[in-house]
Amino acid sequence: MGKYRKKNRKRTGLAAAAAAILYTVSAPAVLSYSQTTGCLPPVNDDAVLYKAMESRKMPSRDTIVLRFIGDVMLHQAQIDNAAKAGGGFDFSDYFSGLEDDLKEADLSVANMEFTLAGEPYTGYPSFSAPDEYAEYLAGCGIDIFLTANNHILDKGRRGLDRTLSVYRSLEDKYGIRMTGSAENPEKARLNYPLIVNVDGLRISFINFTYGTNSGFGKPWPGTFLTDKDAISNAISRSEELGAGLIIALPHWGEEYDTRHSVRQENLAGWLASEGADIIIGTHPHVVQDAGVLEIQDEKGKIRDVPVFYSLGNAISNMSAPDTQIGLMLSITVYRNSYGDVECIRPECTFIWSSLPGRLKDSHTAVKVKDCIGHRDRWKMKYEYDKMISTYYRIKESTELQD
Repeated sequence: MGKYRKKNRKRTGLAAAAAAILYTVSAPAVLSYSQTTGCLPPVNDDAVLYKAMESRKMPSRDTIVLRFIGDVMLHQAQIDNAAKAGGGFDFSDYFSGLEDDLKEADLSVANMEFTLAGEPYTGYPSFSAPDEYAEYLAGCGIDIFLTANNHILDKGRRGLDRTLSVYRSLEDKYGIRMTGSAENPEKARLNYPLIVNVDGLRISFINFTYGTNSGFGKPWPGTFLTDKDAISNAISRSEELGAGLIIALPHWGEEYDTRHSVRQENLAGWLASEGADIIIGTHPHVVQDAGVLEIQDEKGKIRDVPVFYSLGNAISNMSAPDTQIGLMLSITVYRNSYGDVECIRPECTFIWSSLPGRLKDSHTAVKVKDCIGHRDRWKMKYEYDKMISTYYRIKESTELQD
């Protein structure tokens, strides 16, 4: 990776290096706010600051653990398999192998690649999941739902309106947060960027997508696109709100390609130079390689920005080569006695999305390392062999280690 010169920033950057771990798409179908108005209308900044910075206590711990999983899908086969005879759905096996990890993290984040548009429930190519699915995921320990992806407008304006309404109700019930889309400019001001206070450290999440598969020709409700002006404003806003860590979450890249593209690398370099501290991508449905960008400021000081180009699928009905393996990414943030971020350490855990009748009767995600040497647990030995061969091949091709 080459060096990039970062712009002057008021806040202190990361002081230590992170561990090295080492599109041809349709035009956006929905307008971002900067494309329509150039900026958001003014709102009560004091109210925004109060909501985002609710507490300003000194840290009681010197580490914070964040966990990220990739694309959470719900294909038609998943809907059919999870449907119960008496009505409703049973998703209980989906993340039973990951639930403890997701719950024990200070924050867990997932890309929700579906709408909650109501019945009829449908899978690819136009997703509408039952509300129980989102509630199940919240119950599994996922704290932040990412909604900026190419499927979020699959059911048009009504579908997006309803999706956001369900997520708002889950905020009240479970305390989850949602970002990547918003009902109106005022809501966008509050969740783009989304600032979350974790034990005194304010963390900024900036989620955006290259485009959507469909649209309805109006900006609101809407999803945030890869618009550099809007992203730069969100990063600047993060700094104004005192974020000690800025995480960019792009939905980007070439589907099914396990190596990142030049376009992804160029955008990653720009995001890092603007002020992103970590970049974590989704969309390709396969795990892609990772790297570290060196960012040099005007005084010649270097900071390292880890980039994970794609986490792959977390759960889905896909079975094509490389689509069943994904990453659960853990980011440990270390702080000094003043609460300032000193360094971040990424750690990878490979996960496998097993199909019904192969390990269990349901779709289920498991940690690969926990399964090595336990071929006898598989109802279908073929899938165990496929998991093992895929695991070692992807590790070699991406140079990621777990």
